[in-house]
Amino acid sequence: MTRWFAPLVLGGAVLVLSAPGALADPPATAPASSPASPPAGSPVREAAKHFHRGVALYSEADYRGALTEFKRAYEIAPNAGVLYNVGETHYQLQNYAAALAVFERYLTEAGATAPHRREVEQTIDTLRTRVGKVRITASADGCEVTVDDELVGKAPFDSPVTVSVGRRKITAMAPGRSPDTRFVEVAAGDTVDVALSLAPIGPPSDTPPIAPEAPPDGVDYARIGWFTTGALAVGTAALGTWAYVASHQLQDARHTYPTTRAELDSKASRATTIGVIADVVGVATVVAGAVTLKLTLSRSREHEVHVGVVPGGVQIAGVFR
Repeated sequence: MTRWFAPLVLGGAVLVLSAPGALADPPATAPASSPASPPAGSPVREAAKHFHRGVALYSEADYRGALTEFKRAYEIAPNAGVLYNVGETHYQLQNYAAALAVFERYLTEAGATAPHRREVEQTIDTLRTRVGKVRITASADGCEVTVDDELVGKAPFDSPVTVSVGRRKITAMAPGRSPDTRFVEVAAGDTVDVALSLAPIGPPSDTPPIAPEAPPDGVDYARIGWFTTGALAVGTAALGTWAYVASHQLQDARHTYPTTRAELDSKASRATTIGVIADVVGVATVVAGAVTLKLTLSRSREHEVHVGVVPGGVQIAGVFR
């Protein structure tokens, strides 16, 4: 946009007229010996430094930097003329709602003799066609509400919030609650309703924490179970190897001539016996491991494990969170 900008010098009525991108600095402050010059270290002198930086940044089209400097100048030494600069900078940033609010404040503070009053009134008429309103409600009173990441107040609001036209980001935040963000499309003159819900974070305060169950009498059955399971697993491996050797010896005896019937029966009986014992120990290993796993996981309420013996093995079912 093309707008003429007239930065107002703090403490005086001297204006510097220039177009955006080609701004000249305002006249330098009078020498320290001049009676009109504010003393060194005074708020006005400090505010003037930020004001001059703002004009320089504005001339370089760094509008966000200029806005920061102008705001700081007004905070240090409030002056209606600086509000004019703040409003113009908001206008360049296309933050029409903020520009409208600042220009209206400028006319109020500057009074009937405000420089550029007619120009500002025309600008206000234009800005009113570039804003809408958002009626904001929130589930938590006292939560902070931002529009496009800029704080606009705390809920509840007495009246709708004025925002610039377009897509707006509305966010509510409060300690101990999860923030809620909504995006709305606002056209000129519209009033859009936005309801924000902030859910509590964590369990309700009246719910006591659940402590893990401690083994009775200080006995760590889980540790004992794992040692037992390990011993049974070693036994299963040894018996399995022994059963394999016995079976292999039986097969060799059957293919060896001459071999008596009694010798074959003896080797077959031994191979069968060792195999059965190996199977029994193997099942015991699985059961011991399942029971021990349940004991280990039952220490936390966040795990539910069920162990059962079914035909052909052991079934383990559970829920893990």
